Amino acid sequence: MRRRGHGVVHWRRAPTERRHEAAVVQYVRLLPLVDHLGHLAHERHEQAQAANHQLGHTRRPRVDAQRATQSRNERPCALGRIRGQVPDVTESGLVLTERHETTRDVPAAEAMEAAHGRLTRDASATRAEAKGVVRLSIAPGMADVFIAPALPALRSRYPHITLELDASTRVVDLTRHAADLALRSVAPEGADLIVTKLTRARWVAVGGKRFAKNVGRLKRWDEVPWIAWDRDLSSLPAARWLSQHVPGADVALRTSHFASQVAAAEAGLGAALVPVPYVKKRKLVELQFVPALALSAAAWPEDDLWLVGHRALREVPRVDAVWNFLKSLPWDHPVGSRAAK
Repeated sequence: MRRRGHGVVHWRRAPTERRHEAAVVQYVRLLPLVDHLGHLAHERHEQAQAANHQLGHTRRPRVDAQRATQSRNERPCALGRIRGQVPDVTESGLVLTERHETTRDVPAAEAMEAAHGRLTRDASATRAEAKGVVRLSIAPGMADVFIAPALPALRSRYPHITLELDASTRVVDLTRHAADLALRSVAPEGADLIVTKLTRARWVAVGGKRFAKNVGRLKRWDEVPWIAWDRDLSSLPAARWLSQHVPGADVALRTSHFASQVAAAEAGLGAALVPVPYVKKRKLVELQFVPALALSAAAWPEDDLWLVGHRALREVPRVDAVWNFLKSLPWDHPVGSRAAK
């Protein structure tokens, strides 16, 4: 798909192109050419022997059959060495098995070898430099506060990488290459996925600086108005805590748009539950409370942050560059709220 902006033509990779790239990587790794390349190797061996006889060179190349067989057993190909699928190596050279004698097709093998060479060269050229498009799936609030401000550093380090942010609450399927990488609060399962934990963050009750100063130490959670999640995300741990511990809360704002929650809390609209790292990044203050509320505050949820990628694309330079960049960001966080003494 081609997009124009400011006089520059940008090419955006479609999901089918990302799937094709992954298929190429898998193809190069598996190399399912054992049969035909075996035919071709034997055919060239026979041609070389015939040329040697014509030139009077009757001595056959010496092959250590035991060593060759041991090497083949110790270093199987990606598809596995299946008996009868590769030529036998003997002291007199290569000998076709019965299967190869009945299925010999040298032109087809040569064509497949040439196609494999082109695929290998194309894959090597693509992997040689960290450039291209990387699509990252991430929650909207995290994209606004943590990822977008860090992008100049990524661009400075990798000027040929274009990052596409899929900032939405929906969970995309990385196994279908809807995205190259994802940041998630729940670690997905799947043999095709690679997952690493970046951090763990606790949710805390916060408000704007003036709001926190005015309310002082809270004696009850329902003393202040709250900013709550909308009903479509009422199953979130933060939403469940509010409904359980502040059932009669005066809700000043109900929205599932997290950036709006943070902005409203900064402006002094009411109290909100947010992960601790947002306190340092935004103009928020953790609310103080009396020791009697410590037990319910201990039930504030904790979230893990996981970096997820597809195994087939993990070592592609552009994906590897963004993966390592995300791991290098300061995900550490301070200690959560404590009861005032």
